[in-house]
Amino acid sequence: MTQKIEDLIPHRAPFLFVDEIISATTETIIGLKTFTEKDVWLQGSFPELNLVPGTILIEAMAQCGGAGVKMLGIADGVFGLVSLDKVEFFAGVEFKKLVKFVVKNIRLSEKIIKQSGEAFADDTLILRGEWLCVKLQ
Repeated sequence: MTQKIEDLIPHRAPFLFVDEIISATTETIIGLKTFTEKDVWLQGSFPELNLVPGTILIEAMAQCGGAGVKMLGIADGVFGLVSLDKVEFFAGVEFKKLVKFVVKNIRLSEKIIKQSGEAFADDTLILRGEWLCVKLQ
């Protein structure tokens, strides 16, 4: 499912946190991201631990969900993240590690997208949460 992510969501470097959507159905979206030396500006959050900041992982998961919905052609326009719920962190992820996001679609409409997701690094669950996006334009 190779499609340029920048054609799907409005985010641009350095705030684009999706490398690829590998699967997108009305039930589940799977996306990938590896935070590399291009993302060195993020390392200021935990420089001694070499960890990707948790807030960035949440944003990356939501971006994967949004890109997958756009791939499916279900919603058009620009959507913004408006709420987070049930967010839990289980482990950190170091830079240069592949992160896999598995996003479940809870509600999809032309104006509202509600999703839940989990993030994995080396098959270890690192993050889980739910979020709501609404159409901004």
